[in-house]
Amino acid sequence: MNNLQIYKKTLGFSLRRVFWDVIGIILLLALGTLGFFVGDKAAEAGPVGLILGLLIGLIALIIITRFVSYGLKAGQIAMMTRGITEGELPDDVITEGKKVVKERFLTVAAFFAITRAIKGIFGQLGRAITNVTQNVGGDTGKSIGSIISSIMQTIINYLCDCCLGWVFYRQGVSSAKAACEGAAIFFKHGKTFFKNMGRIFGIGLLSFVVIGGAFTGIFYPIVHAHPEIYLTIGEALQEALAEETSAFAELLKDPSTLPIVLAAIGGIIIWALLHSVFIKPFVLTGVLRNFIASGVNDVPSEASMSFLDTKSDKFRKLHQQA
Repeated sequence: MNNLQIYKKTLGFSLRRVFWDVIGIILLLALGTLGFFVGDKAAEAGPVGLILGLLIGLIALIIITRFVSYGLKAGQIAMMTRGITEGELPDDVITEGKKVVKERFLTVAAFFAITRAIKGIFGQLGRAITNVTQNVGGDTGKSIGSIISSIMQTIINYLCDCCLGWVFYRQGVSSAKAACEGAAIFFKHGKTFFKNMGRIFGIGLLSFVVIGGAFTGIFYPIVHAHPEIYLTIGEALQEALAEETSAFAELLKDPSTLPIVLAAIGGIIIWALLHSVFIKPFVLTGVLRNFIASGVNDVPSEASMSFLDTKSDKFRKLHQQA
């Protein structure tokens, strides 16, 4: 199966994830609003009711994100990995994906333990690379380090997904050992993966310009047609940002630029949602294919993993469990 075929076959996971994420956000807003009105009517304590309602809604959102959305994401990565390594996928990929996740991680706690460890390892190693740049270059180095930090965070997100894919592929070893192998694969074949970063950022920038720009253009006339709304928002922002002097704060405080700023914020929010649902999974399929291919051709040895023991205490702890 090629990348496009795998992407189409596994897109249902992304659609279900965004559905449940929206449900969680609706619950958060609904419970907050309900809490406000109940508190206001019962004891004239609307703000207190709002806070309590939002707390309950936040708990519901966390539960949905942790037990539903993450499970769907893991199932999607498992099926992407199978499509890449076996060249075919079952008709009911959703059910099969959930089954594979349950088989690989017997408990929810085991799944999250491994995913936390993977994120911790790549996060720690990424911060180490950023800190070297910041410490060497003074003020300029700090600026460059901040840029590198943002880039590294994007890379780390993809690497965590790829490492999880490797865990699903390596059925014959423990999930802890497979996660350690995944981290070692990146450091053995880092040049190959960094070559893919141009494609990742290129596609991301293109989707940002096209999707974000299109929805900014849609939102602007809507916002501009209702001055009573954005002028009220502007007055509140002027009061709240009275002490702020940054360029962005000045844009927010200026009534003439506020409509385009609000439209752009709306466009960015829609872009972030659509990009994560429709664009990122396609990019991930290609990156995951290269990652799996590198590992299959050169499975990390104990020597290469022992080297990483000296670079990351999180890796060392996970390696000791393998």
